Amino acid sequence: MKKSDLPQDKSDLVNFTREVCYVKNENGKYEAELSSGWDVKTDALNSAWLDIENRITEAKNLFLSGEASPIEYYMELKLMDYTVLAGYTGFWKWQIKKHKNPESFNRLNDGKLQKYADAFGVTLMELKKPSF
Repeated sequence: MKKSDLPQDKSDLVNFTREVCYVKNENGKYEAELSSGWDVKTDALNSAWLDIENRITEAKNLFLSGEASPIEYYMELKLMDYTVLAGYTGFWKWQIKKHKNPESFNRLNDGKLQKYADAFGVTLMELKKPSF
């Protein structure tokens, strides 16, 4: 892409960050140039965030209906998967899956719950009773 063709579209991140792109200058040599955004990329990011917001809402509803423990909600809210959460807590993935069940979660002692609270960056009370 030529330097003059580098997209400079406005995005939600325009005042936060810029992206380095490699473009050809007037002499045909590649050089680094900053781009403030590209509409196609902005649309893709907005779509991804909308999907994440929907997953958080679904996890919240599962918790409120008693079908899932707060772990389900916080995993979605903090953008964690089983591997990441296992790394933070020291629990095996199968244990985390089990703890997503409300009955199993309610049997956990405060020491185990504190590991989850620390991983999610919340207090033990917030883990037990999330405030939405």
